[in-house]
Amino acid sequence: MAGSPPRILSIAGSDSSGGAGIQADIKTISMLGGYAMTAITAATAQNTLGVQAITPFPGDFVAAQIRSCTGDIGVDAIKIGMLHDPDIVAHVADELDRLDAGIPVVLDPVMISTSGAALITPETVALLRERLFPRARLVTPNLPELEHLAGRTLRTTELMRDAALELAEQYGCSVLAKGGHTDDQRIIDTLIGPGEERAASFDHARIDTPHTHGTGCTLSSAIATLLGHGQPLEHAVRLGRKFVYRAIEAAPGFGGGNGPLGHHAVRRLD
Repeated sequence: MAGSPPRILSIAGSDSSGGAGIQADIKTISMLGGYAMTAITAATAQNTLGVQAITPFPGDFVAAQIRSCTGDIGVDAIKIGMLHDPDIVAHVADELDRLDAGIPVVLDPVMISTSGAALITPETVALLRERLFPRARLVTPNLPELEHLAGRTLRTTELMRDAALELAEQYGCSVLAKGGHTDDQRIIDTLIGPGEERAASFDHARIDTPHTHGTGCTLSSAIATLLGHGQPLEHAVRLGRKFVYRAIEAAPGFGGGNGPLGHHAVRRLD
């Protein structure tokens, strides 16, 4: 990863406590040798116990942030996280349409909370699917999100794979179906692209810890950064998962609830 750092733009919400969202993305991108830029979609008051308040920004302001970064600094890869409403989704999609189609986009569809509650409206989900899924190089749903997108319950790795392939075929993007919400002793993630008969599987032992706040944000921004470095998708996923695993192992134990990861402690991925 020598030479000029890849320019990585994170389009996501801000987590005031630093564990997820833009803050987790900046830490991840920086630790992986990238140059982090941001377009903030919403400001939140949150901590390890939950979200106390949220203020979304107007879509045109989010778009202005994207243009400011890409028009001057340029961009090598993009990570997209929480997009609060249809106005923001539409403006983000319009800005992506103005960029080189070869710039890889990693979309973390922040739709369903850990408790199973919907975080965005059905209209926002529909526009995400219509405008952004086809533009993404990779979409990274967790199990509740994949079930919502597939419209059915998915209880086995095989069923998750089938649902991921359906999405990949429908939207022309690769899908990383994350198995962290299952009850299995090992976490199994499945990567598959359109037209692919073979899915790549990644697994590791589950770490017994409450400190996993921001894992989805961290993984998607890690993969985007590694794609910006020129890594092939499967290898970027493999290394990104390793980064997340080691950051969970190094969690500092802050807060009284679901605490943040230890991004700062991950120095090597070999």
